Amino acid sequence: MLYKNYRSKELSWLYFNARVLQEAAKNDVPLIERIKFLGIYSNNLDEFFRVRVALLKRLSQLGKDTEIDGISPRRTLLEINRIVKEQGVEFNRVYERIIKELEEHNIFVLDENSLNEQQGAYVRRIFEQKVRPKLMPVIISKRRNLPDLKDDAIYLGVILRNYRSGKSIYALLELPVDAVGRFFIVPSNEHSTSIMLLDDVIRFELGDIFYMFDFDEIGAYTFKLTRDAELDIDDDIAESYVSAVSQSLEKRKDAPPVRFVYDKEMPEDLLEILLRKLHFTKDDVIIKGGRYHNFKDFMDFPKIGGPGMMYEPLPPIRHEHYPNGKSVFPVLQQRDILLHFPYHSFLHFIDFLREASIDPLVKELKITIYRVAKHSNVMDALINAARNGKKVTAILELQARFDELPNIKWANKLQNAGVKVIYGVKGLKVHSKLCLVTRKEDRKLRHYACIGTGNFNEDTARVFSDHLLMTAHEGIAKEVAAVFDFFDRNYRISRYSHLWVSPFYFRRKLTELINKEIKVAKEGGEARLWFKLNNLADYRMIQKLYQAKRAGVDVRLNVRGMFSMLPQFDKNVEPIPCIGLIDRFLEHSRFFIIGYGDREKVYIASADLMTRNLDRRVEVACPVYDGGLKKQLIDMFLIQWKDTSAARILDNELNNQIKKPDKGESPFRSQIEFYKYLGCINQSVLMEKKNIGQ
Repeated sequence: MLYKNYRSKELSWLYFNARVLQEAAKNDVPLIERIKFLGIYSNNLDEFFRVRVALLKRLSQLGKDTEIDGISPRRTLLEINRIVKEQGVEFNRVYERIIKELEEHNIFVLDENSLNEQQGAYVRRIFEQKVRPKLMPVIISKRRNLPDLKDDAIYLGVILRNYRSGKSIYALLELPVDAVGRFFIVPSNEHSTSIMLLDDVIRFELGDIFYMFDFDEIGAYTFKLTRDAELDIDDDIAESYVSAVSQSLEKRKDAPPVRFVYDKEMPEDLLEILLRKLHFTKDDVIIKGGRYHNFKDFMDFPKIGGPGMMYEPLPPIRHEHYPNGKSVFPVLQQRDILLHFPYHSFLHFIDFLREASIDPLVKELKITIYRVAKHSNVMDALINAARNGKKVTAILELQARFDELPNIKWANKLQNAGVKVIYGVKGLKVHSKLCLVTRKEDRKLRHYACIGTGNFNEDTARVFSDHLLMTAHEGIAKEVAAVFDFFDRNYRISRYSHLWVSPFYFRRKLTELINKEIKVAKEGGEARLWFKLNNLADYRMIQKLYQAKRAGVDVRLNVRGMFSMLPQFDKNVEPIPCIGLIDRFLEHSRFFIIGYGDREKVYIASADLMTRNLDRRVEVACPVYDGGLKKQLIDMFLIQWKDTSAARILDNELNNQIKKPDKGESPFRSQIEFYKYLGCINQSVLMEKKNIGQ
């Protein structure tokens, strides 16, 4: 198939990650936050290699005629390699600059060669008491295979040289980051702060680890590898689904490597033996890097320094209509509530579940689970509801990538508490974010539904920008119940008048609405398609948006991540205006604003416009009917459209140019402005309530 006016989603993702790297380079971002953005960039790239690059490598091995998105996988891999290496140079440049700027604030990152006597004594004690007991060196032998190396760990390749014999000994050390942490505060004078990485603590005492060997020189060089993270699950196996996933997770440990990153100072003989032992070939990505790797740990860099080193805290706003100390159900009988995270507190949803778990009128509680917090209040509430005699059902997606093992553990806990656990749907990932509470009121059963754009995860809700609609709307709640019926009985596919549900109706419903806007525009009317998404990569949807733009529809796109569109798709048509926003909160929500006047529709959704979301996942988009709540989402879109601080212009070249303010104007930072906007709504409603009370 010939893909016209389309960009590889893999390459577009790399340009998204470049926007993350840009945040680390921005002078107006606090220094500690810039370090965290380096960690986010690194973590993103690790996952990209485990998933996207691993898939491309598999496809490239099938033969030269295999294509993905109309492009040869091998050609895409070569381009990925080039871009990643270019970004690696920029990454190291940004890191070095940040280190220098930290020193200007009297914060010093020390290595094993820069300790004074007092600091050396302290590091030696730390090493003896905390680090050395956790170190288990492996001597590399010609005859023995290496142990299975984890793709989320950091290793030191150690070389011991004996000049008299001319022999060298090679060894491996895994850094025990999980046990002791990556960073140590080292004593310094009262006017400065000194930090040392675990890597260098080990280097400082390296001779103490290998004292039993006779050597004249010893050195340690960081490296890491990335493995294919795809799960191989046979649909026809007779074993249980949980067992299949568990076994596939075990196989992931032995999965083929797809990337090797190493310290550029590593001696050639050590590098050669590692690559040979790890079975890397010339087709694998081998990257010469800096002294430190696994920068994902820098997301937890110590919170040090004075004012201005980190973002000013933005305390979550209490939603103006969510009751304090009273039941939420009477409120939902009168109005819908739309929560905007992290601006609003996620505790509202926890309170909703907690109330449902003990309310004697609540009979049943159902929820979809994709990713939850490590110590999840959501799951605790479900367990508590079951203990209190409620009928609880959890649709738990075992193939939520990199959360498979935690989800299996939660499944066991839920089942032990009496919760009915359904492991998704065969052949489809359950990515929808739904919760349904059934309550007996006036001898009738009434449904209360929560439909979201993000996971029910209190940890990520602090930094992910998402929406959650809480409603007792009879039509919406009834259709949410129908989705849960489908999970229980996969043959029961309902008709939906309110929700868009993939893989059955989402694509068709959205296409129908786009076609209506095209018709209106061709007839001279005012037509609108404003979309906010994480990813835009579905070829057919992109072609549909091109068609709408040609017809004169006002198409505007706010896309954070993958962006396969070419906005300047026709020299005879104005480009489609598109932005991508990267700031202190991760823009994760998806919503669609379609039409004007009587045709105006606003939907929030769990799905991006990607083929997998539309055709191979269970996703749900939900209409927002309340006029005031629709206005909030439209206002959010317009506020972000005005951003001149963190919004990048997405064009054909994806140069990621930040939108600039007009001459004489200050940069407009939309996330802060939306926080203020919600604060004003909160104050206005509370004042109105106070006046009514008087």
